[in-house]
Amino acid sequence: MALEIKMPALSPTMEEGTLSKWLIKVGDQVNSGDVMAEIETDKATMEFEAVDEGVVTEILVAEGTEGVKVGTVIAVLAEDGDSAKPAPKVETAPASNPVRAELVEALPSRTPEQERSPSTGSGRMEAVTHSSGDRIKASPLAKKIAGIEGIDLRAVTGSGPGGRIVKADLANAAKGESVLLRRQEPSPTASTSLLPAQAHGVAAKPAAPAAAPAATTDHPTPHELVKLSGMRKTIARRLTESKQQVPHIYLSVDVRLDALLKLRGELNASLAPRGVKLSVNDMLIKALGAALCQVPKCNVSFAGDTMLQFSRADISVAVSIPNGLITPIITDAGGKAISTVSTEMAMLAAKAKEGKLQPHEYQGGTASLSNMGMMGIKQFEAVINPPQGMILAIGAGEARPYVVEGALAIATVMTATGSFDHRAIDGADGAQLMKAFKELVEMPLGLVA
Repeated sequence: MALEIKMPALSPTMEEGTLSKWLIKVGDQVNSGDVMAEIETDKATMEFEAVDEGVVTEILVAEGTEGVKVGTVIAVLAEDGDSAKPAPKVETAPASNPVRAELVEALPSRTPEQERSPSTGSGRMEAVTHSSGDRIKASPLAKKIAGIEGIDLRAVTGSGPGGRIVKADLANAAKGESVLLRRQEPSPTASTSLLPAQAHGVAAKPAAPAAAPAATTDHPTPHELVKLSGMRKTIARRLTESKQQVPHIYLSVDVRLDALLKLRGELNASLAPRGVKLSVNDMLIKALGAALCQVPKCNVSFAGDTMLQFSRADISVAVSIPNGLITPIITDAGGKAISTVSTEMAMLAAKAKEGKLQPHEYQGGTASLSNMGMMGIKQFEAVINPPQGMILAIGAGEARPYVVEGALAIATVMTATGSFDHRAIDGADGAQLMKAFKELVEMPLGLVA
């Protein structure tokens, strides 16, 4: 019996992924638990293990293929002693195909009968006609794709019943078998909404504003086109949504670090036999977690007509990796010992840079911390990572003139800036959180109590 191996959902929100690498080939014997492939999601590259046992008879999706939808058959196994019937090849548009795979897949699926039948209803796409008035025979789906991608149906040869143009003919046209002539405007009666509404927390999120038109690739300065990774596309989409939909309020405080640096030195001396070395960032993660426990009104998430009030502080920590940025999570940061925070953070940062984080290690979080102080940045305002309610931006610690016990002195000072979702967090509550964070850093024995 043939066993279909389908593209897995490696996280609760995964809808598609890139099949980065096959670790098997046709003819290989696969046992349960064997790693079959490496699959790249928008956050990490993960190993895909076999559940069934059998012999690989077909590989339907080539390694390197992007935009493979969850549930797509990617390979076929035959149980021992059986021969598998070949499965249909997956139609995956190449990266250079102007008929973009993500738009094609976003359109409603249709049965073969619907492909051969004209569309009904007030929202149907009107037939495209020649200038002479001759009617072009094309399926509604083909007309919709042609309108989106600017394919002139007059130059496309149909392969459907009676010469009707179907979706596959447009892919052939984009490959050069027909000519891409001009961009057609979609029919005024055609729907321009391609993407389903996204859920936000426990309440429906309003539809995102229309994306800005793509910038032209023509430029007089010599350049090359760099294809965006899935991670970079996700970063662009989420941060655009955040700045467009979340009203940010920014609150900054100057924090004296001398006492914290002194305590860090003492703790590291005592922890050295255990192989633990605390960083300033580890102590700041702990301080933010503890501050959120003291000011729970800031440990929230806006969710439409409700609000999530979290009972513990899970801190997402921004980590820079080659493809972009990812935020592994220190769960219950306020309740853990600093040494535990440090050990977990070192492990998570290493896995992040190798692209090996598991979904539960980066999904969720109740607030975020982004530290650019080690790069010499004095102060910045971070963008909230929705649906979280706040993010703390940490600047560099530097020697500054500072009033110490009523007298001007030189102290090590950093600037911390909190970005708060003003729909869920009032300015006064945000200020209370920043005050609590400042006090914990300047009197750090509270972090080890």
